[in-house]
Amino acid sequence: MNIKKLKAWITLSRLPFHTVGIFPFILGNVLAWYNTGVIDWTVLFWGTLCVALILSATYYSGEYYDYETDNLSSELGRNRFTGGSQVIQSGLIPRHHALIASLVSVSAALVIGFILHFYYDTGAFTLPLGIIGILGGLFYSAKPVQWAYKGLGEIWIGFCYGWLTVAASYYLQTGKFPNIIHWTSLPIIFSIFNVILINEFPDYLADKRTGKQNLVVRFGKSKMSKIYIIFSIGIWISYLIAIWAGIPLKALIFFLPVFILSLITIIQVFKKHYKEHKALENICAKTLIINLGVSVSFILAICF
Repeated sequence: MNIKKLKAWITLSRLPFHTVGIFPFILGNVLAWYNTGVIDWTVLFWGTLCVALILSATYYSGEYYDYETDNLSSELGRNRFTGGSQVIQSGLIPRHHALIASLVSVSAALVIGFILHFYYDTGAFTLPLGIIGILGGLFYSAKPVQWAYKGLGEIWIGFCYGWLTVAASYYLQTGKFPNIIHWTSLPIIFSIFNVILINEFPDYLADKRTGKQNLVVRFGKSKMSKIYIIFSIGIWISYLIAIWAGIPLKALIFFLPVFILSLITIIQVFKKHYKEHKALENICAKTLIINLGVSVSFILAICF
């Protein structure tokens, strides 16, 4: 494989976007260590690799099944947070190779799931949790389900990138689902929901023309901008609830920059800056940082 092809595969894998799933997974492990005083590093390694493979399968599947939508999205106005990687459109990698890579990634993730379940004896829910993650991620765009085309994509993403990653990682370490993981996952759920929601704004016309029935297509940008603001406030409230549930109070110090950034995006959305191309791209970027910041602030508060 030449350097150009290797770079194309790295771009197709969308590695920076793996962080939205891996950070909450690490958080679950850190929470387990915080509550029990021990951590199995081998389980952490295999679990993180499994999550990365499921994320890869999700992104490869999306590149394959969203090919037409991404084509149209690029023609109507490119946004670096939407419209796919454009690697397939450039001809660097054949479209069907993305589907093959997705299936290979899923197969490898299942193998790791079996290793964790039966060799490391991580608990009866190990495989079911992994399979739910695969179903939520792979079929976000893949036929015949295509959650993103039926108005369920945002809910699945919130569940998989929010509760599931935190709960599964905690369970792999302890075999339990304590209440703190439910409360801690809430602000992550709200923030990742907003990431998906705002990323649908620049793809509105392309999604509408290709039959995607996501929330922005169904209800329009104006109504969904209000939902964005409500969910942003939900991040703040649920973050305080997570502290009440047992997260160290010093988390608020690490969360302060995230809160300020969130407040700025609320003002931008309220003033309808999303109608401007560059401003919308800026809002998309900040919304992603907010999501990552929630998980990182929890991790820093627990570790330091």
